[in-house]
Amino acid sequence: MLHDTHDAPLDRNDQGGTTRTITIAAVLLISASATACGGSGEPKTIRVTVTQTVTASPSTDSASTTDTSVLKMGATKTIVDAESDVDATVQALAYQQPYKGPQPAKPEAFQGGDIWATADVKVCNIEGASSSVDQFPWSLAYEDGTTIKVTGSSGGDMPKPEYPMDKTLTSGRCARGLVAFPVPSGKQPERLVYQPGSGEPTEWTISTTG
Repeated sequence: MLHDTHDAPLDRNDQGGTTRTITIAAVLLISASATACGGSGEPKTIRVTVTQTVTASPSTDSASTTDTSVLKMGATKTIVDAESDVDATVQALAYQQPYKGPQPAKPEAFQGGDIWATADVKVCNIEGASSSVDQFPWSLAYEDGTTIKVTGSSGGDMPKPEYPMDKTLTSGRCARGLVAFPVPSGKQPERLVYQPGSGEPTEWTISTTG
């Protein structure tokens, strides 16, 4: 006689799937004749338990799609340049559009914008050989794939305190200041980008509120 038991508990596996255990109890009745086997004539019962494990595919909802490559404004990134023997940190502290301080002359049309925006940035030489910093690694990236770079203008009526255009940092020294960008007033950049030379870019998210 076969008894099929479907009390199947659900267990979660490590991959987020579902494991269903089905236990089937089979009762085999073996009747032994007293005259053939010399027994009492009562049937012997043998219980056999069969366990079957079924693992469901993990839910696609459990997959993480979070992109952690773009930093939040204010975050600090450590950069190790073994070739140049420099350990440095780079930080974007704030972005302001339009710039609300004393106004420089309006950007020229060929520069790509009609107002000035600024990024407050900081770079430190933590350890190693001396290194130089300037504004040119910094740029703005837009959702449509366009970019705006610094103009190279410095001094005069440009926003202050100004991030240096050419400064040597010895070990333990930092440089901080405003980098100015000529931007269109009706368009908001998506990311602030730092990319020295051919190195990997570091990016910070720019809030839609500026």
